[in-house]
Amino acid sequence: MTKQLHENICEERIFSSIFNKHSKDLHNFLYYKFGELLNPKDKVQEAFVKLWENCAKISPEKAKSFVFTTANNLMLNETAHQKVVLKHRQIKPKMSTNESPEFIMQENEYNDKLQKALANLTEAQRVAFMMNRVEGKRFKEIAELLDISTKAVEKRIYGALDKLRKDIKEL
Repeated sequence: MTKQLHENICEERIFSSIFNKHSKDLHNFLYYKFGELLNPKDKVQEAFVKLWENCAKISPEKAKSFVFTTANNLMLNETAHQKVVLKHRQIKPKMSTNESPEFIMQENEYNDKLQKALANLTEAQRVAFMMNRVEGKRFKEIAELLDISTKAVEKRIYGALDKLRKDIKEL
C-alpha cells in the first residue's frame, strides 16, 4: 500500500493538483524572501520539474515540503552565483533621470535605510511581515502556510513593525 502512495504522485492529475495548490504560495514565498531579481517564477518551475523527476520517490504528503525546500535551495544557489557575477563585473550601467540630484540622494538614503531595516529583521519576521503587508494575507493564512500558530505570526509581525519603527523614524 505504501508503494502505491509513492506512485500516485506520478499521476498527472495528482501532480497538477499539487502544482495548482502550491505554486502561487511558493512563488510568493521566494519573492518575499529573495526578491524579483533572482527569477522566483523560474525557480518554482524548476522545483516542480525536480518533483516530477522524483515523483516515484516522494509521497503526496511530502510534496509541498519537497518543492519548498528545493526552490529555496535553488534560490540560495542563484544568490551565490550572482555574488560571483557581481564580483567580476567591471562595467557599471549608467542611469539617467529627470529627478533632481537632491531628490535622488534622499530617495537613495531612504531606500538604503529601508533595506537595512528589512535586513535587520529576522528571516521569520521578514517573511511574515511581507506576506501580511505586501500580499495582504491574514494572520491565519500565514500561520497555515508557515505551519506555525496564529500567535506566532502576530508576534513576528508586531516584532517586525517595532524594529522597523525604531530603525526608520519616517515610517
